[in-house]
Amino acid sequence: MAILAPPCHRPSYPATPAAAFISSTYRHCSTPPSIYSLTITSQLYNQQLPPATSTAQRARIDKSLLRLSVGISEAELWAAACLRVRCFYNFEDDSFGIQDHKKYLAEREFEALKERVAGVRVGFKKVSCIDATLPLSQVTSISDDLSNNCKFSDGEEERVVVGTLDINQCIRLPDEIAGMKPKGIGADFARAYLSNVCVAQELQRNGLGSDLISKAKLVAEEWGISDLYVHVAVDNEPAKNLYIKSGFTLENEEPAWQARFLDRPRRLLLWTGLPSTYDL
Repeated sequence: MAILAPPCHRPSYPATPAAAFISSTYRHCSTPPSIYSLTITSQLYNQQLPPATSTAQRARIDKSLLRLSVGISEAELWAAACLRVRCFYNFEDDSFGIQDHKKYLAEREFEALKERVAGVRVGFKKVSCIDATLPLSQVTSISDDLSNNCKFSDGEEERVVVGTLDINQCIRLPDEIAGMKPKGIGADFARAYLSNVCVAQELQRNGLGSDLISKAKLVAEEWGISDLYVHVAVDNEPAKNLYIKSGFTLENEEPAWQARFLDRPRRLLLWTGLPSTYDL
């Protein structure tokens, strides 16, 4: 962690405890929320890196076994959708019907992700899901839940999606402030945005976030992107630190009124430049 309405045409949805899971801001949900409108995927789409967990909950990994690649198969995209729900939502697992609700959320993100990657979402020129994966054998001893819910087969072995993000080549992300670079006629599609940046909580502090962003930059350069953006909540210090270390700088801030209207923490828009051969 999709996004169909700009702020002035924001669809309505039920006022449930889970109505504003956005920008890595957790809302506690003790009972399964009612069925949402299609805007549930737009909430997940704009998620950003969750806060890091305590040191006691983290595990070290063998980075030589890590694979960073663009997710193509439906099995891998499903695993990525499951990881996003696992990272961005916080439920009491003993709540009635909670597993069915998690599956519902994953299915909605999965369908939206397939649309974006297939290039049929209006307003997007190109979208790729970039995943960090490890062999199942390396993750089983760390977390049964992660291994069971985020695994897929690549045809040769079973692997687990332990980190994921989207890179979106578009003028702007709906419900978000737009980047201003590059300038000039026809330059808009030399701009891209990162979204749905997340790493399994058990495996944070292994540099996976930085690895995913580095891979995203390479993909963006291949697309001819010159200006890469990411939105982050003003109070999400771990995410801001990650992006700054990855070369992003502040370009703009979301107006307070817009954040209030969208019922979420105010966002910062961060920018970094990339080498590009894009010819205006």
